[in-house]
Amino acid sequence: MTTVVHMLRHGEVHNPEKILYGRLEGYRLSERGQRQALTVAEAVAGHDLVHVVASPLQRAQETAAPIAAAHRLDIATDPGLIEAGNQFEGLHVAVGDGALREPRHWPKLVNPFKPSWGEPYIEIAHRMLGAVHRAREAADGHEALCVSHQLPIWTLRRFLEGKRLWHDPRRRQCSLASLTSLVFDGDELREIVYSEPAGATDPKVTGA
Repeated sequence: MTTVVHMLRHGEVHNPEKILYGRLEGYRLSERGQRQALTVAEAVAGHDLVHVVASPLQRAQETAAPIAAAHRLDIATDPGLIEAGNQFEGLHVAVGDGALREPRHWPKLVNPFKPSWGEPYIEIAHRMLGAVHRAREAADGHEALCVSHQLPIWTLRRFLEGKRLWHDPRRRQCSLASLTSLVFDGDELREIVYSEPAGATDPKVTGA
């Protein structure tokens, strides 16, 4: 029996200060982000969605809303889909600028392979995989859609593909409002399909 779990990255966020907001409260979708959510809702209108679940963060819940409404579903919330923890939350973070220029922050950068500045990649992968299988079980034989965030989705994909988890963030294939669809036969992953119903965006854009 085939079950599909779509991992949807949230839409663009209203972030005029260009800070790394991480798990901070109060970050909503921008007008563009709202349009992206509607575009995805239109793209999956004909899909056999029976379960919509989102990260507890506002931007993920807002991205899920038009999709759940179109399928007459309630939005479930799974904390396993939340953004990665990061010690630079609330700061401007860029190479040669902002918090990275301050010596007090340098100890956080000693191990980029873990990474030392935030939640370990392997922990992200494991909690995301747990959320995927909960969604798969809820949608058994149909389709589920999970709204999460760029780093968790990309870490999950690399884990499932058997790749090392540390990586160059500039090379992530996980645009805003993109779908990373996991196709299962029973509980066995058969295929990963990536698509961009709302178009491609630059993974390097701060605050996206």
